[in-house]
Amino acid sequence: MRSIIVLSGLLFASAGNAQSVTLQCGNFRYEMIENSMAKINGEFVTSQKLSEIGRNGLKAEMTLMPARDGNMYGFEYVHPDGSAKHWLNVELIRTNMDQPRIIGSFDCRRISN
Repeated sequence: MRSIIVLSGLLFASAGNAQSVTLQCGNFRYEMIENSMAKINGEFVTSQKLSEIGRNGLKAEMTLMPARDGNMYGFEYVHPDGSAKHWLNVELIRTNMDQPRIIGSFDCRRISN
């Protein structure tokens, strides 16, 4: 629990009084909302796990099951400690193991809310 409180402070310290931070990662709009589940393309994720990476880094693992398009997705947002780069890894979750894996990685940039 302590790590989530610390991470909330890290995420929003640079955002001033903002209640959320919005990133554009390829075709995905990722909204980190203080004290709430994140949103991907306007939909709340169905699960979320936040982890610290060093002192100022973050990794967020999320799922969206099902999304509006009927598919299930796994997301991993990574912002390494001390790095200006951050990205979103996305996987289309397969319904059976014989299907090929579909995975993409997208650089993120901050946009205004």
